[in-house]
Amino acid sequence: MPASLNEYLKRTSLFAGFTDRQIADILATAKQREFAAGEQIIRQGDEGGRGFYLIVSGRTEVRSGGTVLAHFGPGDYFGEMALLLPDTPRTADVVALEGTTCLVITQWDLRALLSAHPEAGLAIMAELAHRLADTDRTLRE
Repeated sequence: MPASLNEYLKRTSLFAGFTDRQIADILATAKQREFAAGEQIIRQGDEGGRGFYLIVSGRTEVRSGGTVLAHFGPGDYFGEMALLLPDTPRTADVVALEGTTCLVITQWDLRALLSAHPEAGLAIMAELAHRLADTDRTLRE
């Protein structure tokens, strides 16, 4: 676990460039969750997922059917579609490969942050657009 979640968030691609105040607002609402090795974090097809996950420690695997789509570790995030498209079913399973700690940020908390700090929305949109482009490229290969 990083010594300072504030500094850790500033080093992640999603929150790089955020001010100390913006990071503090995120940490004030984010929930820390622990997952055991083998535990399913997100189930494909489930509805009602309103949050996304930022990995603080551990590793996860993203699967669709029997196909492994990605592996994520500290600093990576998943479940971001829940922030962008309300009431959309989860598009893949995410399973902890080892003991994993995540910060969970809900759709409502992120919207409150963006209301208070609208300039942060541009940075998040740019990062999510990069993620979407990377996913599209992966699916075409």
